[in-house]
Amino acid sequence: MLRKKRHIILVMVVIAVSLGVFASTTAQSGHDSLFSYARLYTDIVFRINARYVEEVDAKELVHAGIKGMVNTLDPFSEFLEEKQYDRLMEHTKGKYSGLGMTIFQKEGWITIVSPMEGTPAYRMGLRAGDKVIKIDGETTKDMSTEDASNLMRGEAGTSVTLTIKREGVAEPLEYTIERAVIELKTVPYYGFAKDKIGYIRLARFGSESENELENAIIELKDQGMEALILDLRSNGGGLLTQAVKTTNLFLERDKEIVSTRGRVTDQSKSYSGQDEPMLPDIPLVVLVNQNSASASEILSGAVQDWDRGVVIGNETFGKGLVQQIYRFQDHTALKLTTAKWYIPSGRCIQKEERSHREEVDEFESLADEIEEETAEIDTTLEVFYTKGGRIVYGGGGVIPDIEVENEELSPLMMNLERLSMFFDFSVHYTTENPDLPPDIEVTDDMIREFRAFLEEKDFDYKSQIETELEDVREVAEETNQVDKLNPLFDEMQASIEQIKEEEFRESLDQIKRSIKRDILTKLYGQSALYEQVVLKSDNYVTRALEVLENQNEYASILTVN
Repeated sequence: MLRKKRHIILVMVVIAVSLGVFASTTAQSGHDSLFSYARLYTDIVFRINARYVEEVDAKELVHAGIKGMVNTLDPFSEFLEEKQYDRLMEHTKGKYSGLGMTIFQKEGWITIVSPMEGTPAYRMGLRAGDKVIKIDGETTKDMSTEDASNLMRGEAGTSVTLTIKREGVAEPLEYTIERAVIELKTVPYYGFAKDKIGYIRLARFGSESENELENAIIELKDQGMEALILDLRSNGGGLLTQAVKTTNLFLERDKEIVSTRGRVTDQSKSYSGQDEPMLPDIPLVVLVNQNSASASEILSGAVQDWDRGVVIGNETFGKGLVQQIYRFQDHTALKLTTAKWYIPSGRCIQKEERSHREEVDEFESLADEIEEETAEIDTTLEVFYTKGGRIVYGGGGVIPDIEVENEELSPLMMNLERLSMFFDFSVHYTTENPDLPPDIEVTDDMIREFRAFLEEKDFDYKSQIETELEDVREVAEETNQVDKLNPLFDEMQASIEQIKEEEFRESLDQIKRSIKRDILTKLYGQSALYEQVVLKSDNYVTRALEVLENQNEYASILTVN
């Protein structure tokens, strides 16, 4: 009976798919028509269901087929299961019900990275570094962060009990916390980078971006702001409507901000500012990097094309495909690319290499609606012009007016970050030193303690040379030559250790910044991180300040040479 019922469900699903495809497609004839291929799909599904050696799940079978179809498209078109759709909406709307903290899995346990200010987790005194060892009595050993997150989330007003293991405290701590609606801020920080020069960090484009940005601008203007740094680095994008509205805060009404062009007529549209701007003329710098994508590229590209401000940083990601969400009755959804977008100079943001799934680098983006050196330019790129006549280049992404060298992490730093050594040290150090001031500087004594901490944790990593040396040693063992070569291997290993020691000394500035970053975040939250690290020592912000403090340089960048 169950098998018959599932068979009927499968028939209904496949017929619905076939009819839906057929009804929405221009009539074609012959074996190459879409309808004939839909019939082929149906025939295969029925054959698998009827003849496969084991019983199959109809839902899984059809969903796998749909995912296979979508996988032949661009990297940003997706078939979304219900949970994936809900998570997407959380990011877009900026709200969910839960406790309000960032978590990750560390050594098999769910560990708190940071509680968000003003949330239940923050008010109850949960701390960065706390291990959540039980959720409502269920152990979190080897639990995934997604499963843990699902257990901690729930309807606002309900409660969840967490059992916490905290460094320096012998017995586990138990917290019963009432869930609440958590709002994800798109503007996590704003303030002054220097006298009269404001700084706003826009982390993503959600439904509240315009309002949050407006509030930040109003407060900074009331305090005398005369210039602004808008930081869009690693902003993966978001809602197209919010990209237009936030850009309108800096551009005059009726100026085109972006246009979309698709295969279907209703996907070709032009978007312009509908309101008077809040900051129509104060000096403006927009910071971008290689992970600034989608809506970030609309804003920075429009600012550049209208000569409204100076773009500083690195060439942006090059994600200029518009997605539309189609929701279905079974609570799944299709996020489908329906158009490309173009900024006012006529440049398409999309990089060609980002258009094919097999070639794109892994990059997590949200849904769209749905120094002194300038950047090195590939002169083979198509030439476009800003409204003032400056040359800008096509080919996808936004090439900044001023390039800032992106500081590369050494193998040592990559491994320290990968293994959360700075995070772990901040938990250890602040447990013993809880009264550190916000303007803390990392001393030589702290560096010595950090090194001792690394030894205690048995921290080590293999450089590329070390890995290759091990390969050579294996070959020597296989050919019975290892005894002859051991003195040489020992000598080379000693040299490698010296190179690692030199790498530590050369990375000392980065190490100090990372220690300071995690200690400040642990003790004082995100605001202290921006005020004491980003605004004081970040090389992108430093370059932006140099430009804004030199009126002649700022004007010359925006003038045709």
